[in-house]
Amino acid sequence: MNRSALRAVGASAAALLTLSACSSSDDSSSAKSDASASDKVSGEVTVFAAASLKKSFTTLGKRFEKAHPGTKVTFSFGGSDSLAASITGGAPADVFASASPKTMAIVTDAGDASGAPATFVRNQLEIATLPGNPDRISSLKDLTGPGLKVVLCDKEVPCGSAAQKALDASDLELTPVSYEQDVKSALTKVELKEADAAVVYKTDVKAAGDKVEGVDFPESADAVNDYPIALLKEAPHPTAAKAFIELVRSAEGQQVLTEAGFLQP
Repeated sequence: MNRSALRAVGASAAALLTLSACSSSDDSSSAKSDASASDKVSGEVTVFAAASLKKSFTTLGKRFEKAHPGTKVTFSFGGSDSLAASITGGAPADVFASASPKTMAIVTDAGDASGAPATFVRNQLEIATLPGNPDRISSLKDLTGPGLKVVLCDKEVPCGSAAQKALDASDLELTPVSYEQDVKSALTKVELKEADAAVVYKTDVKAAGDKVEGVDFPESADAVNDYPIALLKEAPHPTAAKAFIELVRSAEGQQVLTEAGFLQP
């Protein structure tokens, strides 16, 4: 073979190698693009969360939507026991954030959670009184005084269960004027001056601002509630749901929650 022929063969081989390399690079880029597209956070995340999380989670929901354009976070806030019952009854949701392990167990025992729940914050009780504390309430025992209108959460709700635990630890008996379905409803009774005091969470007293006044009591240390969060098994948008849970547990999420008065887990 003469030199001209050899050069022609060499040029053809080089061209084939270049074409093969480009094709391989294109395939790699396409694969990365497809993987990126599959991991993209999208869709509507439905979160069932304890009433005491309303302010913090609403803030985190807005941040999540801003970080992931095109997504939407929809919340259903209420008593953890009612929310758990709705989930086990088939209500469509992606995430459940409960105010106690006991109410989370309703969901996990029914096999409706995906993986083990994680505790992301804790919350402590406080007495909410009328502004200025006109009844001079300074202890849990003061709530048993005659003529005082006191409101508690229902005993099946985490804040009510914790309040009863604190009362039992103090060997106190208290007959409230009403039992409320969640902590927000109990606090509202005081805000509207329909009750003189309520046993609620510190976070709710803080969120109410000057509408109520908070009174600490030492027995609350015996009734601190852990808050677990879990991805639900039948989550319509699991990728987005996982991303929301990651935000809640991240340093940014923890900052929002601690600023609201929650305790680190």
